[in-house]
Amino acid sequence: MKSFLLIGQSNMAGRGFKHEVPPIYNERIMMLRNGRWQMMTEPIHFDRPVAGVGLAASFAEAWCKDHEGEKIGLIPCAEGGSSIDEWSPGGALFRHAISEAKFTKENSELAGILWHQGESDSQDGKYKEYYEKIQSLFNNGLRNELSVPNIPLVIGGLGDFLGKAAFGAGCVEYQLINEELKKYAHHHENCYYVTAKGLIPNPDGIHINAMSQRIFGIRYYEAFRKKEHIHEPLPNEHELVNECHNRINTSAEKTYIALENFTLGKMTYEELLKVLS
Repeated sequence: MKSFLLIGQSNMAGRGFKHEVPPIYNERIMMLRNGRWQMMTEPIHFDRPVAGVGLAASFAEAWCKDHEGEKIGLIPCAEGGSSIDEWSPGGALFRHAISEAKFTKENSELAGILWHQGESDSQDGKYKEYYEKIQSLFNNGLRNELSVPNIPLVIGGLGDFLGKAAFGAGCVEYQLINEELKKYAHHHENCYYVTAKGLIPNPDGIHINAMSQRIFGIRYYEAFRKKEHIHEPLPNEHELVNECHNRINTSAEKTYIALENFTLGKMTYEELLKVLS
């Protein structure tokens, strides 16, 4: 099984509203929970009670389409509101991510690192030190500690909706953070930048909404698959998202969904028995 480390802050953890998009269930997509692989269901992260739809589900669904019969594992380690300083090598978030990734290397192959962070550093001139800090995190930190010097690293840009309204109004230097992210990606091998152009936020003005998270995940996967930067929206990204949403579920997935609905009180026991019979 190939596994992917998910790190950064809330837009990696996911804050998209679950009711706004069809769910993605795929028995070949696993997520790490309490040291065990479970079939993925959103939210993948539980960093906050408000965790919701993130980009990793559509990334993994697109990966499965190109890797028939193979499994993918998602390692959720993002932390909402975290600054780049909180991800410095030796810090709690860094050590947790390293610990989780090393644990999964016992029964999976770590195939990539997905990063999205920067909103917390989009003010007060923090961009001036951002490049040096992400270089320390990625080069001297993650790749070195995990003994994966050439592992693909996919990093997403910040949304153009920032710096305008609600909780995102203070992120006035997001464009400068994006320039640092682009510069890092262009100057390092096996590192790919993904644009957030055209993505739409929740009403809070800072978190990417559910459908845009699906699109973002598709862009991340295209960067990973093609090993190239994605500087513009993909011409067919909405079609690819529709494919993620409209895949016919397998018998095992239908059973999983039914059991989940029964446990949540959305289905009667009699209805559950009909599905299981």
